[in-house]
Amino acid sequence: MNSPRPFLFFAVLLSGFFLWQAWQQDYAGKPAGSASAPTSAPVPAPAAGSPDVPAASAGASAPGSAPTATSTSTSTSTTAPSGPLPHVEVTTDVIRAVIDTRGGSLIEADLLAYPLEPQDRTKPVRLLADSAEHYFVVQSGLVSSSSAAPDHKAVFLAEKTAYQLEPGADKVEVPLTWRDGASGVTVRKVYIFKRGSYLIESRQDVSNGGSAAWTGNEYRQLQRVPPVVATGGMLSLYNPEAYAFAGAAWYSPQDKFQKIAFAKFAESPLRKTDTATGKADVAGGWVAMLQHYFFAAWVPDPKEPDTLSTDTVHADGATRYLIRSASPSQTIAPNETRTFASRLYIGPKLQGTVDDIAPGLSLTVDYGILTFIASPMHWILVELHTFVRNWGLAIIFLVLLIKLAMFKLSEAQFRSMAKMKRLQPRLEALKERYGDDKQKYNAAMMELYQKEKINPLGGCLPLLVQIPVFFALYWVLLESVELRQAPFFGWIQNLSAPDPYFILPILNAIQMILTQRMTPPAPGMDPMQQKMMKIMPLVFSVMLAFAPAGLTLYWAVNGWLSLLQQWIITKRAEAATAKT
Repeated sequence: MNSPRPFLFFAVLLSGFFLWQAWQQDYAGKPAGSASAPTSAPVPAPAAGSPDVPAASAGASAPGSAPTATSTSTSTSTTAPSGPLPHVEVTTDVIRAVIDTRGGSLIEADLLAYPLEPQDRTKPVRLLADSAEHYFVVQSGLVSSSSAAPDHKAVFLAEKTAYQLEPGADKVEVPLTWRDGASGVTVRKVYIFKRGSYLIESRQDVSNGGSAAWTGNEYRQLQRVPPVVATGGMLSLYNPEAYAFAGAAWYSPQDKFQKIAFAKFAESPLRKTDTATGKADVAGGWVAMLQHYFFAAWVPDPKEPDTLSTDTVHADGATRYLIRSASPSQTIAPNETRTFASRLYIGPKLQGTVDDIAPGLSLTVDYGILTFIASPMHWILVELHTFVRNWGLAIIFLVLLIKLAMFKLSEAQFRSMAKMKRLQPRLEALKERYGDDKQKYNAAMMELYQKEKINPLGGCLPLLVQIPVFFALYWVLLESVELRQAPFFGWIQNLSAPDPYFILPILNAIQMILTQRMTPPAPGMDPMQQKMMKIMPLVFSVMLAFAPAGLTLYWAVNGWLSLLQQWIITKRAEAATAKT
């Protein structure tokens, strides 16, 4: 089979892929409450007894049980006032966070190294927010079935309202204190922010100053509404946020990486149990909320057997989605202090570093079924970038490596095409001899192929190999935060956005036209197919015009290198034929 038909097949496949994305965006199930009215006013905390406060247990609630608060505190410090409470602002070199003294929850987080738009670097991405439209907060608390305990609605006291990572300092600690006078229990919640890191250490030191033992456990949870995605008709096909995965994810050593979209929360709630022991606990796991490029995750101690669960919370006329990790309980004797410790990640999906935090955390970058190709491709891109210091050049060198790896396949393809071109007059003669008798014509054509030792499928295999590589790179360019807003040269200052002047799509169209002229027509191609082949450069140019410039760069460079390779091999084949 010569080249045009495989390219036609690829064009149909690519068109179907974009149509599938459009269908996913327009008709796939959307979670309830995702269209809440925008407002900038803080959202009041849900009423006590709602599913956002788990039940105290000896390590895990029974699978399928309804999580409700079972303890109340008589301490005046845990009675939340109706008015706003003081906030604590923390600023490091990479993150600005706001902590609410109600529960010590993180209610805002700005990622200072990631601007919303490349033209204005003063406005960073805000991952966490407590407004109704963008509600996404990080919560933690303690619960006890018999004693006073501060959940994420309890009121803490802060020593200061602002913390700054000082020059030369490696970290900044933010302490919050809760005290129950009746039981003598004091809890000191501490967040530790480190220089250059999106990983925040969290601990709750529980001191029992009473006369009775205190028993309780810690829960850590992420609660949010679905992210708001801008829509813009057909052009939203090229907006990765429109179809990038958004939802909850978790990891356990037994079941590895799992995820659940917001639309599936109600029908497939998570009540994670250890499949090996049957107990409702998982050691070495984590929970996360994902969106395009960024995520937040609670990472407990890897030796701590936690319960993982999901739930929905209805508040302020909207539905919020929650994923939780609950620790086993601890019993603290009078005059004793114990600590509940965990880590919190709030930041970008940096594949080269997040797996050092916890196993499987790099899988938060969602490449889908092509992960086995996309992950090593991303690694190669990163390694190339360390040498050339430009992501566009790294893509070009990646194309060169792929072409070298598939050189023999491509060489066989182009040699087959050169032979097909040489046989074209004889194929036309066969067509005239047999007329409309396609059966005899095909038999004679196959006999000619065998005599000349031509594989009619030789033109398909290289393209079939390139198809998964193309789509894997497509997801790498869309999902890798390292390539977000990455500049190339000249007019291309954002490889994750379309070419603003459509130069790369035009270059790609020129390459396709030249390739068509060098390629012999397929035997038996009817006039309709010939017309479709002629408009293919235009179709591809339109499809790539609004695709990320990095992807178009890959396809254009790959096409021009293939054209050069085809021209050289064809000339050599013609020269060899002339000698004989």
